[in-house]
Amino acid sequence: MWSGSILFIGGVIIMTEEPTIFGKIKDKLIGKKQEWAEQGRGLTGETAAPEQRLPPGQHLVKDWPVLDLGIQPEVRKTSYTLTLDGAVAHPIVLTWAELMALPQSEQVSDMHCVTTWSRYDNKWQGISAEVILALVQPKPECRHVIFHSYDDYTTNVRLEQFAQPDVMLAHSWNGAPISREHGGPLRGMIPKFYLWKSAKWLKRMEFVTEDHPGFWETRGYNNNADPWTEERYS
Repeated sequence: MWSGSILFIGGVIIMTEEPTIFGKIKDKLIGKKQEWAEQGRGLTGETAAPEQRLPPGQHLVKDWPVLDLGIQPEVRKTSYTLTLDGAVAHPIVLTWAELMALPQSEQVSDMHCVTTWSRYDNKWQGISAEVILALVQPKPECRHVIFHSYDDYTTNVRLEQFAQPDVMLAHSWNGAPISREHGGPLRGMIPKFYLWKSAKWLKRMEFVTEDHPGFWETRGYNNNADPWTEERYS
């Protein structure tokens, strides 16, 4: 069985016999994070109420660390589309201009990464979950939302986790467009859960009746991901 890689160069498909350097980097990064899950890295065995602002095992940072799978897709706004489909009354595909024409919101929230860093008081601008839900109108049998990214990443949340006042599809951070390395032009932001639930480079939101654990959820990470109960790993 062929086990090489596929490259797209100038519109031409090239099949290589060996994995590319990008594939090797991706595999190394995935392997390291799976090791963390197996070792229980960062676990303290403590729990806390959300009123304790810093979840157990976390430390504060002032910068915004970059974490990805070794691939940062370049997604141009001129050709950008976001698909909203599945168990909804009104499936739709939105262009960037159509997204920007929707009601816009601002939120200030903290973010918490499973790699143990937290950053306070992030100012987000984007489209609230409330606007998205009103637009597509999930059917009564809908229970979950699956996020699909332009780098083929996926992650899952329950519908009620998405339908919170502080959840949004964010296009700006601290007054500037979200950079490519942090998931621009559009990423999810679900601040009450570990950051892997806030998918970067958002391509599609699939509303479903049954849960479908995503990329990290099938690689040793917790399906729920509550920082205050240290739901880091499965």
